[in-house]
Amino acid sequence: MNLKKSDVHPADEVLPVWELFIFGLQHVLIMYAGAIAVPLIIGGVLGLPKEQIALLINCDLFACGVISILQSVGFWKFGVRLPVMMGVTFATVPSMIILAGDPNIGAQGLYGSIIGAGIVTMILAPFVGKLVRFFPPVVTGTVIAVTGLTILRIGINWAAGGNPTIRKMVDGVLQDVPNPNYGAPENLLFAGLVLIVILLLAKFAKGFWANISVLVGLLVGFALAWMTGRVDLTGLREAAWFEVIEPLAFGWPTFHPWAILSLSIVMVIVMVETIGLLLAVGEMVGRRPGPEGITRGLLVDGLGTVIGGIFNTFPYVSFSQNIGLVGVTGIKSRWVCAMAGIILIVFALFPKLGILAASIPAYVLGGAGIVMFGMVCATGIKILSDVDYRNQHNLFIVAISVGIGLIPMIAPSFFGHFPKSLTPLTHSGIALSAIVSMLLNFYFNHFRASRTQQAASAEV
Repeated sequence: MNLKKSDVHPADEVLPVWELFIFGLQHVLIMYAGAIAVPLIIGGVLGLPKEQIALLINCDLFACGVISILQSVGFWKFGVRLPVMMGVTFATVPSMIILAGDPNIGAQGLYGSIIGAGIVTMILAPFVGKLVRFFPPVVTGTVIAVTGLTILRIGINWAAGGNPTIRKMVDGVLQDVPNPNYGAPENLLFAGLVLIVILLLAKFAKGFWANISVLVGLLVGFALAWMTGRVDLTGLREAAWFEVIEPLAFGWPTFHPWAILSLSIVMVIVMVETIGLLLAVGEMVGRRPGPEGITRGLLVDGLGTVIGGIFNTFPYVSFSQNIGLVGVTGIKSRWVCAMAGIILIVFALFPKLGILAASIPAYVLGGAGIVMFGMVCATGIKILSDVDYRNQHNLFIVAISVGIGLIPMIAPSFFGHFPKSLTPLTHSGIALSAIVSMLLNFYFNHFRASRTQQAASAEV
């Protein structure tokens, strides 16, 4: 018997191709700046020439596309089958910088450790996936709210014109110096304009135009920046029209056990973050993934990381920056992210298109970033509104978990005396809030319940 359209869950709805393309393009433009950042960083550490850094970027976009399709569409036991985009995780950057800078490791050892860490992630995925049962609304809402607050910093920095500091050669030494254009009034003006366009469409537009409010805002901001001479198209003329993605371009990978272990530890922390991100998407589309769904999503993190190592790129995880777009647009179809994956693959094969996408100024993205990332936080608050606060212990869970989760953002040097090996954990507010809220929930609710049941059994 054929299902009516109303019987199809919004996450499974297949929209017309032209709508899939437009909505998918929104996802691509929002994630693009973050997607190419890690190849630029690691390429610089490896001392690669410009053409090889361009290769890293194209490989990254290709892998992003393939893995996003795998995560959203699903294959066998892989894929959470929700509207999720995949991208390189920044959590592994400090470890990769150390490995890439070690002359005994180099590029081949780095990619060997990435492949090894991906295999370890797939082995651990079924065990970590079972943690979802420790994520009741008080934990889920807290983690999602902290996730929104954490990534909101990205949108705010975008609106101001980039990062507060930039790397510059000073007296022959590469140093972080204040960004002179950070917070410039014209940057804030463009960001504000994009935000206003999005809000106007959200209020007065209907249907399709309301759903592409973020894309329209970005296009308006980009067009005005272009007309005022503020768009940098450096590299467009030199970029190739077509580029073949070559696996293992740096040679056959080498495997160093301690290097694999160091990246694997980071990936375990990232897996905890992924649980929170997948639950956030599930809440937005009305399909909360259970242990099996979370495991399928984590398996893609692992397989994607293996694919990254083979295709000259880096570890992949669910990309937090795209979650808010689902909430803003209300487009819940996972096939939109599959189309976004196809667009990323096309960008990788036709580098000139990628250069155009990369030329969108940060402050234009910032106007959209503030509303999208704020939407993630709002989703967490919405979930927390359903928590029973008559049980005062839930207030403790939320208060302490949010407080500790915000430490990396408010006081970056708070854990400065801790071992550097713990940096991926101490600098991840999402992981900190997830771990603390799970432990507190177990202490206040599960532990107390089990003690009460034991006492009742003893009385009988």
